[in-house]
Amino acid sequence: MPHSALTPVFVGLRTGLHVLFVLLTVLVIGRAVLAPTAASGVVIALCVLLLITYGCGAFFTRSARPRARRALALGWLGMLSLEWLVLLWLIPEAAYLVFPLFFLYLHLLGRWWGAVTILVSTLAAIVALGVHGGWTVGGVVGPLVGAGVALLIGLGYQALAREAAEQEQLMRELLETRDQLAATEHESGVLAERARLAREIHDTLAQGLSSIQMLLHAAERADPDRPGVEHIRLARETAAANLADARRFIRELTPPQLDDQSLGGALRRLAESQWSAQGLDVRVRVSDTVKLPMHLQTALLRIAQGAIANVIQHAHASTATITLTVDRDELHFTVVDDGIGFDPLAAADANQGTSDSFGLQATRERVQQLGGTVSVESAPGSGTTLTVTLSPVAAP
Repeated sequence: MPHSALTPVFVGLRTGLHVLFVLLTVLVIGRAVLAPTAASGVVIALCVLLLITYGCGAFFTRSARPRARRALALGWLGMLSLEWLVLLWLIPEAAYLVFPLFFLYLHLLGRWWGAVTILVSTLAAIVALGVHGGWTVGGVVGPLVGAGVALLIGLGYQALAREAAEQEQLMRELLETRDQLAATEHESGVLAERARLAREIHDTLAQGLSSIQMLLHAAERADPDRPGVEHIRLARETAAANLADARRFIRELTPPQLDDQSLGGALRRLAESQWSAQGLDVRVRVSDTVKLPMHLQTALLRIAQGAIANVIQHAHASTATITLTVDRDELHFTVVDDGIGFDPLAAADANQGTSDSFGLQATRERVQQLGGTVSVESAPGSGTTLTVTLSPVAAP
C-alpha cells in the first residue's frame, strides 16, 4: 500500500488482527491442554496447522503474480475456513476464532459476498455452541454482536482505504499539475524572452545594418570611380552579410509556427496538417492583415493549440472554428466546436483539483498575465465556445 497519512492506522489494524488471531488460537490450545479430552491431540495439531496456514497465506499471496493472487487468496481463505470448521466441531472455544475471520471474509470477498459469508459463519458458530454446551442467550447473542461489530469495523476500514487511495491519487495529480504548470511557465518565459530578443535585434541591430548598407550603396553609386570605392563596396557587402545573419537570428528566436510573422498562417498550417490528421475539421478565420505583437501571437497560438487538444480529446466534435476579431483596442479570440458540450458548473465541481481542468486553468493564467479574461460557454449537446478577450491589444 502506498504511504499516506492513514498508513499507520492501516498497519495498526492489520497488526491487531494478526495478534488477535494468534491469541485466540493459543486460547483454544490452552483449553485443550487444561481440559483434556479424547480429541485434545487432534485439536492441538489442527491449531498448529491453522497458525501455519495463516502465516503462509500472506507470503504466498504477496509473492504470486497479480493474475494468480486472487485465486490463491480465495483458496487460502477456504483452507482457513475448513480448518476452523473442523476445530469448531471438536471444541466449542474455536467459535471465538470466527471474529478475526469476519474481517478476512469482508476484505477478500467484498462487501456483499463478505457479508453473506459472515452471516453463514455466525450461524455455524451459534449452532456449534448450542450443540456443545446447550442453547443459551449468550451463545446466540454473542456471535451476532461480534458479527455486527466486525461488519462496522470492516466497512469503516474499507471507507478509510478508499479515502486514502483518493487522497493519494489527488496528491499525484496535484504534483503532476504543479510540474506541468512549472513547465508551462518556463516555456512561456522562454518564448517571451526569445520574442523580446528578436524584437530588440530587429529594432536596433538589423535596422542599423540596413541603414549602413543603404548609405554605403548610395555613396558607391554617387562616385563609382572615386579612389577607395572598393573599400566602400566591401563594407556594403559586409553589412549586407551581417544583416542577413541578424535576420536569421530573428527567425530562429521566434516560435517555429510563427516564422512568417502571421498567426493566421500558423493556425492554418496546423489545421491542414496536425488537426485534420486527427479527424477534426478546423476553420481559421484570422486575417493575415491583423498585426499583433509577437508575444501576443505566441500566446494566442498556444491557447488555440490547448483548446483544440481539448476538443479532440473530450468534445467528440467534427468541426471547430477559430476566430480573431479586433474592435478598436479590444481583441476577441474564440474557439467554437460542435461537440457534445458539457455543464460548466458541474464540470468545475467534478474536475476541481484534477488534471482534467489543468488545460483551462493554464489558459486562464496565460490570459491573466496578458491582462485579459477567459469565458467558457457550453451546454450538453450544444457544443462549446471558448472566448479570450484582451484589452488593450498591445498589452505587454
